[in-house]
Formats: sequence, structure tokens, C-alpha cells
Amino acid sequence: MPKHRSFRIVATPKGSAALFAALGDKTRLRLVSRLCDHGPMSIKRLTAGSDFSRQAISKHLRVMERAGLVRSARQGRESIWQLERRRLEEAHRFLNLISKQWDSALSRLRDFVEH
Repeated sequence: MPKHRSFRIVATPKGSAALFAALGDKTRLRLVSRLCDHGPMSIKRLTAGSDFSRQAISKHLRVMERAGLVRSARQGRESIWQLERRRLEEAHRFLNLISKQWDSALSRLRDFVEH
């Protein structure tokens, strides 16, 4: 009979609830994608070609900023928004750890059922 292993709790990145909540919105995911693809951008450039107003995009950027996903810097009269890749890397590492735990748990379940 296989040994019972307890489920390990993985340390979450600081502010992970806000991080994953920010990433859970399709508009914010599009903003992350645009910033990944094109680098730092102004709100004017981020709204170009979309149906969203500058105010709506600003609201989404503020949510992302509170989650540590983006930061802004003044350049003349505009704010230039830049992705904080470190936060995305933290989320990626955290999700990889969870994935490994699930793979391990499923493997143990398979072994238990098959034997």
C-alpha cells in the first residue's frame, strides 16, 4: 500500500490575490499583452484601435499598478506605462509550482488506483 503524503502548501507571491485578480480580466490581459509586445506606451497609444476610453484604460491601469503589474513615469504631459516583468515572473513560478504539485498528486492517485 502506498504511503500517504500530505499536500504541501506553496508560498504565494506577496499580493497574489490582487495579482491574479488583475490578470483575471480580459481587458487587463490585453493591456499586458500590448505592453509585452510593444514595450512602454502612453494611454493614448494603449487606447488606439480599441473601443475603450482613456478613462476606462486608466482605471484598468490603476488596478494593475496596485497589483504591481505596471508602473508609470511622467514624460512631458503624458504618463508612460511599463510592464513590471518581475511580477509576471512571480506569477509564472507560482503557477509552475502548483502545476508540479497537481502532477505529483495525479501520479500518486493513478498509482493507487492501478495497484
